[in-house]
Amino acid sequence: MNNRAIAAEFTGTALLVFFGVAAATVGGPLIGPVGIALVFGLVLLALAYALGPVSGAHLNPAVTFGLLLARRIGPRSAVRYVAAQCAGGVVGAGVLYALVRAIPGFTVHGTFGSNGWGARSAVGINGAGAFLTETVLTMLLVLVVLGVTRRNAAPGAGGAAIGLTLSALVLVGLPLTGCGVNPARSLGPAVFAGGPALSQLWLFLAAPLVGSALAAGVDRLIHPVPRAAALVTVRDTVGVGAS
Repeated sequence: MNNRAIAAEFTGTALLVFFGVAAATVGGPLIGPVGIALVFGLVLLALAYALGPVSGAHLNPAVTFGLLLARRIGPRSAVRYVAAQCAGGVVGAGVLYALVRAIPGFTVHGTFGSNGWGARSAVGINGAGAFLTETVLTMLLVLVVLGVTRRNAAPGAGGAAIGLTLSALVLVGLPLTGCGVNPARSLGPAVFAGGPALSQLWLFLAAPLVGSALAAGVDRLIHPVPRAAALVTVRDTVGVGAS
């Protein structure tokens, strides 16, 4: 663990939030759900290869939590990662907020790509359904991360698998909750949207952590192999040596 890794997590999360939320808010009417899903997934894929050799490119507190439970990162490092990711999410959303204020008639209050349920869901899903959605979607994402970051995984395939998984999750989750699956991604826009976005934020912080814990449990059941022989980080699976 070093300051370069923390800077990479901060910068990567800020970029992921900026481009993903920009696609959902500014570009949404033009590119549609498929376009939004591709932006999220492709940006994550690119960042995995660009930053993976430095920090592992978690870019998501739920991913870091899953790796912590799988004993692939220590508690102190995990706390520093999560702090950097949350700060990056707020900064990324803040830069986007400054940009959209230059667009005449653009509405930020209560929306701004934030996640939600009830009246704030495209299909009106209730709170219990939203919690289940975020739990299951995050579970799949973290399970994929844990799987592709094993030593016996196909070399160089980790970033692509994770990016494509996020695109698939956004396609499913967008009409339900806006697809959070990342507490830092949910936190940033909610800070600037205010109002109901902040009042519902707790779910998008808690549910991904539950999904992450479930993924770590399932991973331990289906991969009962010695830790020392099997566990590596994303930096070893994206096909680039550590710098």
